[in-house]
Amino acid sequence: MSTRSADQATRSEVVLLIPALRAFARTFCPRPEDADDLVQETLIKALGNIDRYEPGTRLKSWMFTIMRNTFCTRFKRRSRETVGLPEDIAERLTTEPSQDWAVQADEVRRALNRLPHHHREMLILIVMLGERYEDAAAICGCKIGTVKSRLNRARRQLRIELGESLDGAGPASATGTEG
Repeated sequence: MSTRSADQATRSEVVLLIPALRAFARTFCPRPEDADDLVQETLIKALGNIDRYEPGTRLKSWMFTIMRNTFCTRFKRRSRETVGLPEDIAERLTTEPSQDWAVQADEVRRALNRLPHHHREMLILIVMLGERYEDAAAICGCKIGTVKSRLNRARRQLRIELGESLDGAGPASATGTEG
């Protein structure tokens, strides 16, 4: 029997093994569509390398080995992807440019530096560091009412410096909420 006719006979045997391949694929893949994809990929690899099959050995074992190796390769690839996301998410992920945030942060920093020292101090203590009014008053050596007044004026001036509307219709405050 020629090599060509031996390959043709082996290809026919491969077709007869498809039900066994599907059953074996289900042990790896709980979703039927994933199991079918694994069978298809196994068949493509097996038929593409049919010349490497050694006649006289078990074709079924050879095919199962190809399937197992294909699954392990897929599994390793998937383990490098983010868990809990759809399988094709890696191709769709995009990263928003960070330059916008850097530019905005620089604008806020420059606007903050243009504020009077006592206003800037209140914004940093209360808004950025999260100090309570009482603690800020103790740190600055003034009354709580003075702290609240300076903070209100600082927020208002910062909005002006950043070109934001003061009537509430413009962009949200860069300094957060009152408190």
